[in-house]
Amino acid sequence: MAQQVNDPSDRPAGATPPPQVDLGDVVATVKAYARQETIGPLKGAARWLAVGAAAASALGIGLVLVLLGLLRLLQTEWERSASGSLSWLAYAIVLVVCLALLAFTLSKIKQNSLNKESH
Repeated sequence: MAQQVNDPSDRPAGATPPPQVDLGDVVATVKAYARQETIGPLKGAARWLAVGAAAASALGIGLVLVLLGLLRLLQTEWERSASGSLSWLAYAIVLVVCLALLAFTLSKIKQNSLNKESH
């Protein structure tokens, strides 16, 4: 079977010629699309992780200082917990408060992916 060659004179009047596609333009378009669909979301994920890590660090340091302050408060203001057989009680109270804060924090975690859409 012989293949027919499209001759411009075979086209009906008023028909537009097929566009000429340059291979370099196609490659550039595919590269731009790949960058848009991979690098953009990766930058967003990195920003999301960086802000989360900074917030977690600040919150962690703040909570450690608050818990140390609570321990010092209990040891200073409650004489029985500073010495004697109940000296461990202040540490136990601070540990219970710490575990309660941890349980509260973990109960509030709802988003488990980087996507903003809920699935």
